[in-house]
Amino acid sequence: MISAIANLSKDVRQYMLVTFNYWNFTVTDGALRMLVVLHFHQLGYSSLQIASLFLFYEFFGVVTNLIGGWLGAKLGLNRTMNIGLAMQVGALLMLAVPSAYLTVPWVMLAQALSGIAKDLNKMSAKSAIKTLVPGEQQGALYKWIAILTGSKNALKGAGFFIGGLLLAVVGFKGAVLAMAALLALVLTLSLALLEKDMGKAKNKIKFKQIFSKSSSINILSAARMFLFGARDVWFVVALPIYLSQVFDWDHTMVGGFLALWVIAYGFVQGVAPKITGKAKGAVPDGRAAMGWAGLLSLITLGVALGVQFNWQPELTIVVGLLVFGAVFAVNSSLHSYLIVSYAKDDGVSLDVGFYYMANAMGRLIGTVLSGLVYQYAGLAACLWVSVAFLVATTIISIRLPAHPEAKV
Repeated sequence: MISAIANLSKDVRQYMLVTFNYWNFTVTDGALRMLVVLHFHQLGYSSLQIASLFLFYEFFGVVTNLIGGWLGAKLGLNRTMNIGLAMQVGALLMLAVPSAYLTVPWVMLAQALSGIAKDLNKMSAKSAIKTLVPGEQQGALYKWIAILTGSKNALKGAGFFIGGLLLAVVGFKGAVLAMAALLALVLTLSLALLEKDMGKAKNKIKFKQIFSKSSSINILSAARMFLFGARDVWFVVALPIYLSQVFDWDHTMVGGFLALWVIAYGFVQGVAPKITGKAKGAVPDGRAAMGWAGLLSLITLGVALGVQFNWQPELTIVVGLLVFGAVFAVNSSLHSYLIVSYAKDDGVSLDVGFYYMANAMGRLIGTVLSGLVYQYAGLAACLWVSVAFLVATTIISIRLPAHPEAKV
């Protein structure tokens, strides 16, 4: 197997290493999210208090994506990826302290470090593909982006399950120590093998360039913000607590169900090119993004009505979440392709970083509202906020440019 890898082209080997780094990071990120939600709910924290634990995680994700794109272009994507891995190891070790020291400010600080790490890692991985795929091969670019994004979310789902399982088997401290050890090994391999100066801009990059001047990227970023806010407003805090409180599911069941959902979601992302037109010899454009956002709005409206009127809520939520996840996955994959397609070749991480800043802003808004709205108005209200956000996504997407069809 080693000889087979050695015979691959340099770009393919680098893509494999970037993906390997991203995969391992993603498993720990998903597991940590589930660990924190379930462990602190078990300790008696309210949904709003649990949401507050993620405030710095999401807030620093916004800042990191804004500045991280500039750092990636200036320092190289290999360095930003490795910095992200090292910071995640540090964040996990911070949470391995005795329970008496796991105060809200301390956990928020650890989550801030983890948020910075996650978005440095994601921005580096997504930007790296642009440097490894020729600009005229748009179909190949869409395929590789879809594979990376889909596999990431499938593994994040596996992380949800692993987090719930580890909490039940070895406890909170044992879980974070095991994940820190795994990432330390991944970091060692990355430092030794990842190509130097990948994605480093050829021209001098000024700090003011962190704000995109491209109207298409600005529109797509706004749509992305509302899209991810619509997901997280009911998925991040409200849903796991609802499943535990109302349906009386245990930690393993909650983690397992959400894991299966995210794995299926990741699978759909991976095959999104086939769903959205690649089989017809074309890649999608802004009109496709608008259409899929409109469809997701209608699906979420149906779930909201079912929960609002208490129509077999368990069936409505389980089936509704699966359908929502499939269509959301196509939306997300479309956006992930469009941003890399729209981004300029030199200093690609600047545009990608700005876009994921908007993504992180959507997650921040969604996370805060998930805890706040659920605590005071319940899951149905969270779903109505989601519907409003998706309508906004659809309206904004009307202005996305329709580009000429590119042959695959």
